[in-house]
Amino acid sequence: MAEDGKEKIMMNREETLMEQKKDSTENENSNKDKSVETKVVEKKRWGDEELDDDKVSDAVDVINSININEAATVDEPEIILKSDKLIEPAHSDESHIKAVTAGDTPYTSAKTFEDLNLSPELLRGLYSEMGFEKPSKIQAVTLPMIIRPPHQNLIAQAHNGSGKTTCFVLGMLSRVNPSINAPQALCVCPTRELAMQNQEVLLKMGKHTSITSACAVPTDAASYVKRREPFTEHVVIGTPGTLKKWMTAKVLSMRYISILVFDEADHMLAQDGFRDDSMRIIKDIQKNRGDLQILLFSATFDENVKQFATRVISNPNQVFVKKEELSLDVIKQYRVKCPDKLAKVQVLKDRIFPLAEKLGQSIIFVRTRESASMLHNQLEAEGYKCTSIQGGLKLEDRDLVIKEFRMGLTKILIATDVLARGFDQAQVTLVVNFDLPTKHMPPHDPDYEVYLHRIGRSGRFGRKGAAFNFLTDERDEQTMKKIERHFQREVPEVPWDDEEAFETVLKDAGLA
Repeated sequence: MAEDGKEKIMMNREETLMEQKKDSTENENSNKDKSVETKVVEKKRWGDEELDDDKVSDAVDVINSININEAATVDEPEIILKSDKLIEPAHSDESHIKAVTAGDTPYTSAKTFEDLNLSPELLRGLYSEMGFEKPSKIQAVTLPMIIRPPHQNLIAQAHNGSGKTTCFVLGMLSRVNPSINAPQALCVCPTRELAMQNQEVLLKMGKHTSITSACAVPTDAASYVKRREPFTEHVVIGTPGTLKKWMTAKVLSMRYISILVFDEADHMLAQDGFRDDSMRIIKDIQKNRGDLQILLFSATFDENVKQFATRVISNPNQVFVKKEELSLDVIKQYRVKCPDKLAKVQVLKDRIFPLAEKLGQSIIFVRTRESASMLHNQLEAEGYKCTSIQGGLKLEDRDLVIKEFRMGLTKILIATDVLARGFDQAQVTLVVNFDLPTKHMPPHDPDYEVYLHRIGRSGRFGRKGAAFNFLTDERDEQTMKKIERHFQREVPEVPWDDEEAFETVLKDAGLA
């Protein structure tokens, strides 16, 4: 690193951060005023089809009739747009992250970004554009492993909202040689929304460099145009199907790829996920580059995926968090035993909604698309302001629902597991598991990874959060007990009809 560039960055760093905090405060106050005005005059538009009047009147019966064994449509967890709150502070529980290094290379955690010997342009992007002050814990541990030779493979797991995206984006940017006009870094994501969001982060972080990027994602058939010219962008971020298409068409060259990233890697390598596509991409690149560095990042890795990853990724460094420590202490979890399914709706209306209006934003998770639409329409018919998102919506309707929620136009969002992973809306403080997450196939065991991702939608970036789990029958009770045993955490009960009890637990969670 050039010394004069480094000194200039350090001299202006404090002034830049102070200006950002001032601007952030002014923008926050301005947005609050705009939000109030917009709520008065703007009429919401929802992606779901409206029910006929006679169907609305029977909505409760339909909700009650939907159960886990019916032929209802269940959404797989996807990754939707992240929020603009990209500052990811360090966690205080430093002992929770365990690093296992491969080979004899010694690594020292990076206390500052300067310790990584980054270019002045990248440092400027981290401080001026991203607003970072220092590396978070996961960044401090993994970035030296990614950036410094010998560029070892890495399998990394850490808390939701701990700064994983910055790790691999900065890793890709640091490995690019701008003088070579060809793809040199590739990032594979499960969904178009996550690929687009990761590119936004890369463009922001690399603003002061000459590094270019492209996003290879599917679009609606009507707007799809076949690309004939070869990729010359330095970084390509996309979904496995589209990337494979361009690789097969010989317009996406693998000759110069030196770093390959899999985001939400547990899903990318799962047997019921994108394992075949992921393995083909790895093998195709390794034909050209024997020194390829592979990075696997996710908040969760079950044992089967972890064992598979360590077999197919040669000699990797590993960074993991114990499963009992993954459910963050900042997220208080509670169980609410309801006498029937109708009572679950009543708890929402009488207990959750009044509190949610005061606390910020809330997400209510249901199991099926049908449940999401029915619950949304019933609550809307009774005058409650909410919206819903599920995998059956058109892409533009999903984008609109997310945009309105991110802008604060709606405070309550009903969602299937299409929203369970990677939705980083900082204002979400409350999560409700209207239906507990279970595996799709019999015997419908708890889906521990989805549970963790769901409750992780609250308490983002170290903020306070709470999660309520609704139970109605013995099967729900057994599911909740298994979740408690898996994470080695007792989840206390809140009486479903006790208003004071809800207020008390929220005070204990630091939300009231």
